[in-house]
This record gives sequence, C-alpha cells and structure tokens, in this order.
Amino acid sequence: MNAPMNPLILGMVDTTIGKEGAYSNHPSDPGGETKWGIIKTTAVANGWTGPMKDLPRDFAVKIYYTEYAVKPGFAAVAEISAVIGAELFDSGVNCGVGRPPIWFQEWLNAFNQQGRLYPDIKEDGQIGPATLSAFRAYLAKRGAEAVKVMLAALNADQAAHYKKITRAKESNEDFTFGWMRTRVAA
Repeated sequence: MNAPMNPLILGMVDTTIGKEGAYSNHPSDPGGETKWGIIKTTAVANGWTGPMKDLPRDFAVKIYYTEYAVKPGFAAVAEISAVIGAELFDSGVNCGVGRPPIWFQEWLNAFNQQGRLYPDIKEDGQIGPATLSAFRAYLAKRGAEAVKVMLAALNADQAAHYKKITRAKESNEDFTFGWMRTRVAA
C-alpha cells in the first residue's frame, strides 16, 4: 500500500503546476510536448503511454512528488524550511533536479564562515544527512534572516542559469522573461 502524500509537498506541487499551466508544444522548447510542466520523455519514463494532451493532472502530481520532490531531497529540505524546500523544488522542475542541490550545497559552504559555524559539506548534488545537518546549523547560526538570504542566493544562481542558457541559445529568449517573472522575481 502506498503511503499518503505529504500535504506540504502537495502544496509545492500545486504552486508549480499553477505556474506551468496545461498543454504546450512550443517550437522553441527543447523538451517538446509538455502537460502540467511534465515533458513527454519524463511522462513516458514514469509509465505514461497516451498522448501528452491527455496526461491527467493526478498523474503529473505523482511524477512531481516522486521525481522532483522526494528523490532529489527537496521534500526533506521542506520539512526543515518550507520556503527553501519549495524554492529548490520549483527550480528543479524548471532547471533540472541536478542543479539546485549543487547551488544549495555551495551556498551552505559559502555561508559557514570558513567552517567556523559548521563543517563544509561535499558539493555532490546529493541532499542527504550531511547537507540537512549543515542546513539546520545554518538556520540556527544565521538567525532570523537565514531563510531570506538563502532564498536570494538560490534565486541569484537560478537567474544566472537562465541568462547563461539564453545567451547560448537564442530561442530561449522566448521564455527568459517569463522564467524571471514567475521563477525568480515571484
């Protein structure tokens, strides 16, 4: 029997689905067909066999929950800070789940005052016990502004990513303003 889905994580999924919208097949999108923000290759890899236009929302929610929240560790971060967990999750949906964990680990190391506040962690993109411990220590040591500063730092990396991929591929200009509006400036 499947365990019930965590309402906190489902809230993150609902917010992201609200940004992604329904069906799209934009010619400039290298992901091709999407529905609810899920690209066809991801849907197929998770068992979808029908046309993308017909992908049910609840199927997309299950993919988001498992592939974009639980597996990369963003759900575990959300249990510590809902705001940071949601930011990592949403960035993972839009930028790929491999980038935000690295950004998060790099910032945790950059904010630890040369290891005086808590030890450096491995920047391997794996959110596990060491990363979660460092995050708890970061929050405890950095105080009231810790979440706000981490959110700004993660958004800075996300914005830099959008600029980099847009400069590398002009067709991404079709999306850059929207990414900045809904993902970074929101």
